[in-house]
Amino acid sequence: MPKRSDLKLTKRAVDALEVDSKDAVFWDREVAGFGVRVHATGRKTYVVQSRGPSGPKRVTLGRHGELAVDEARKQAASLIDRIKRGEDISATASETETTVAGLAERFMRTHVEKHLKPASASAYRTVLDKHILPVLGGMGLDEVGGAEVTAFHHGLRDTPVLANRAVHLLSRMFTLAEAWELIPYGRNPCLAVRRYRTRKRERFLTPEEYRRLGRALRWACAEGGIWPPAIAAVRLLALTGCRRSEILGLQWDDVDRTAGDLRLRDAKAGPRMVSLTRPVLRILDAIPRSPENPWVIAGQRTGKSLTGLHHYWRPIRERAGLADVRLHDLRHSYASRALALGENLYTIGKLLGHTSVATSARYAHLMREAEREAAVRVGGSIGAHVANGRAG
Repeated sequence: MPKRSDLKLTKRAVDALEVDSKDAVFWDREVAGFGVRVHATGRKTYVVQSRGPSGPKRVTLGRHGELAVDEARKQAASLIDRIKRGEDISATASETETTVAGLAERFMRTHVEKHLKPASASAYRTVLDKHILPVLGGMGLDEVGGAEVTAFHHGLRDTPVLANRAVHLLSRMFTLAEAWELIPYGRNPCLAVRRYRTRKRERFLTPEEYRRLGRALRWACAEGGIWPPAIAAVRLLALTGCRRSEILGLQWDDVDRTAGDLRLRDAKAGPRMVSLTRPVLRILDAIPRSPENPWVIAGQRTGKSLTGLHHYWRPIRERAGLADVRLHDLRHSYASRALALGENLYTIGKLLGHTSVATSARYAHLMREAEREAAVRVGGSIGAHVANGRAG
């Protein structure tokens, strides 16, 4: 909520307000919740923020210069009173959709939460709250152009993957803003932004690194300082090639021993089956079961599943000397090992739950490397006789 301020917003005071690089809100000392957002571009917009029975609400009133400060203060006082009484301010709220913050809330409410999985919605919300809204949130949609988005993108240049991801999210929002007729068609300011060139990170465990990982997991069990279900989860990730969310979302009812399958009901590309191999069954058999908890990978709270693994993975990978290995690299390593054993891309796609062979094609270069190694072995064997002129 707004902090207490010693500043009284007057035309002269607002005219004099400046910021260096990031947007900032300056609150009025007379009407708590009434403020002016000053953008790095120099634009200034009056805002209202207050808390009602249904939670906090923020509304943009208008631009400084087009709306007089005294009139903005009167509107703010009235609106704050309505919010606190819990009145419907939908007519006013519709005006907030003309700001990036308002568009973001509608985007999350009507698109993301209805069509995407909770994990994706959480990731979107993090990018919005930490990066997009602090810089662009108070700007009107008509104020955001290619220059503003390019500057925002450049501000994240030290993390190019995040910078590209944030602009991609912003672009999706503006595409829907066109469909909702909040902006004219063809007005998406993100289309002209040149993304940073990035390279997909590929890390595959070698046989020796798998041995070190196994020793580290046994150490974790013996040491006793790491939550046992987390250790089991890492082992299942390595043995199945599943995504982290698929293993953490696994329930005991999904373990079909009769059919010999794990039923992944909420997999990324839709429900699928994963074969119950003997190593996987040994891991499952060693996990204690509680009638009060339906989850295979139980959390430390009664009846809950484990929600994250990074905290537990860090000491395991350090013990194994695999400081650069992410949990997702266990999935890539599973595919790499399958290729080394002679499986084709179609089969690997089925094992990993890909819906398209094109998705599995990222491992094609590994197949080519395996072919070269095979050619060296075969050619070396034949060459021992032919190249040296030996008889069979």
